[in-house]
Amino acid sequence: IARYEPNDISVALAENHFEQMFTTAEEEDNESQNNPDPGPVPDELLYVPGFINEVMQYTLSTAPYPEPVLAFAGALALQAFLAGRKVRDAMDNRTNLYIISLANSGVGKDHARKVNARILFEAGLANGLGISFASGEGIEDRLFAQPVTLFQVDEFDSLLLRVSQARDARYEQIVSILLQMYSAASSLYVMRARANRDRTVIDQPCLCLFGTAVPKSFYESLSPRLLTNGFLARFLILESRKRGVGGDTTEQPIPESVLDTAHWWANFRPKGSRNLTNWHPVPHSVPQNDAAESVFRDIREQTDTEYSQCEEANDPIGMAVWARAYEKARRLALLYAVSECCDDPLITAEAAIWAGMFVEHQTKRMLYMAKRYAHESEFDNKRKRLIEVLTQWHRQHGDEWMPFWRINR
Repeated sequence: IARYEPNDISVALAENHFEQMFTTAEEEDNESQNNPDPGPVPDELLYVPGFINEVMQYTLSTAPYPEPVLAFAGALALQAFLAGRKVRDAMDNRTNLYIISLANSGVGKDHARKVNARILFEAGLANGLGISFASGEGIEDRLFAQPVTLFQVDEFDSLLLRVSQARDARYEQIVSILLQMYSAASSLYVMRARANRDRTVIDQPCLCLFGTAVPKSFYESLSPRLLTNGFLARFLILESRKRGVGGDTTEQPIPESVLDTAHWWANFRPKGSRNLTNWHPVPHSVPQNDAAESVFRDIREQTDTEYSQCEEANDPIGMAVWARAYEKARRLALLYAVSECCDDPLITAEAAIWAGMFVEHQTKRMLYMAKRYAHESEFDNKRKRLIEVLTQWHRQHGDEWMPFWRINR
């Protein structure tokens, strides 16, 4: 402003410009207060007794750089796949989950995928693995041939970035089919019509997704539509911590208890299915005790309250995410029960409490990260980047002013 003569127009423009800057900063500060950062997932929430914990411990003991969050996410995805189309709860919730593990390069995102692949190979279930999908038609065809599939996808943020940029319609179709598959796990999925055959259906498809990505790249790749149409709300986002301390790991055999449980799930056939297990299974209904029912009632009331508050605040992202929170809690409690005891599972109060705490923490963390990094435009992206730079400066230097040449740099 000092380069120009101070006339009325330049002064008015400058005042308007700074007024907008300060208003934006105030809005950003209010938004942070409404969506506080709960921090990384606590260690106590990374424990599920039985099979999930055994797989997690084996993953950590064989990893070059052990990372508990990545190991837990992989074990949770494996259990979700093994129980697919075989169990359900009283509300007909199934075990299919979409899990994304976020970690920086070099943390060891691939080790949990390797462990899952090895366990499934030993159990004779390797044909249920997938490593990527290039089109929505490919997902449909794979689920038609293999109704229970675990996709382990690396660099999942690259897929979302292509969707956000909307340069290829096939990526839009991937998102649409993932949305539908998640909700069709307890019903029928109608496949696309093709010229050389009648339209067919997939009975109770169980698509489990275990993806990995870099934290900042993942959230920056989310477009406003993906944040509000229920796509992000269907995911469990787990963020790793700092890179673990490396060690000299040696090849270790998979524990017999893990292999025995994996073989048990591979051979388990729900009684109601009879000889139609592969076409129309009737999953075993896992009961819940009265204490668990009371906990679920509290979880539902809490999530409904959060949804109402977001609705009053005209917050479509919060509404979309909280709308799926109760459903995710039910699915996680079901997985807790079958992990604890596969042959006679029971959803207890402990399972429901863990699931409720886990979902509450992850939902708040997802909202905080999404509203911090996701952007509506390139200008919005630069604006949030500037606020991030100033925030980092404030942490290091307190109320000292940041030189303008540093901001430019």
